[in-house]
Amino acid sequence: MTMDQKEHWEKIYATKQPTDVSWFQVYPKTSMEFVAAFDLKKEAAIIDVGGGDSNFVDSLLEKGFTNITVLDISANAIERAKKRLGEKADLVKWIVSDVTDFIPPEQYDFWHDRAAFHFLTSEELTDKYVSIAEKGIAEKGFLVLGTFSESGPKKCSALDIHQYSEKSLSYKFEKEFNRIKCIKEDHTTPFNTTQNFLFCSFQKKQA
Repeated sequence: MTMDQKEHWEKIYATKQPTDVSWFQVYPKTSMEFVAAFDLKKEAAIIDVGGGDSNFVDSLLEKGFTNITVLDISANAIERAKKRLGEKADLVKWIVSDVTDFIPPEQYDFWHDRAAFHFLTSEELTDKYVSIAEKGIAEKGFLVLGTFSESGPKKCSALDIHQYSEKSLSYKFEKEFNRIKCIKEDHTTPFNTTQNFLFCSFQKKQA
């Protein structure tokens, strides 16, 4: 992403309330269903990429997970999440970074990304992301990606996005990952509009 895009996200999180943005969820039901399906240990290394100030981290803490990282390009988003969590924020590792510049400090057992990947609209950036995920996910670790489907919006937060089908998303990750399953979901925004998402889960291949 460019500096302009970082400034864009800093402004969004400085000026809008959680319910003023389309991606807001009171409870990240689908994401937590994937967590439950993979029967992760409580000490599993989990990263939420593009986590913003979403409630996914709250839900993970409530389930007793102890090794959680949240990454976002916006320092304002991270600060808002920390403020909301209060003392619990100390239980989380927070990283302010563009994901395409991210150097994973550890390998993750569960890599979660709801609605960040689709903002990468060039092949160069998506290839960077894939390469970072390949390095950053442990052998037999899990990857869950939520993107707009081909029936979803073409823009989000005034930015262009890249829509995905099950085939096109799977193709991006087929070298190092086996696809587990893909589902489509209608997300109802705080403005009572509907966005169609594609969620795909993958498992890192054994070496």
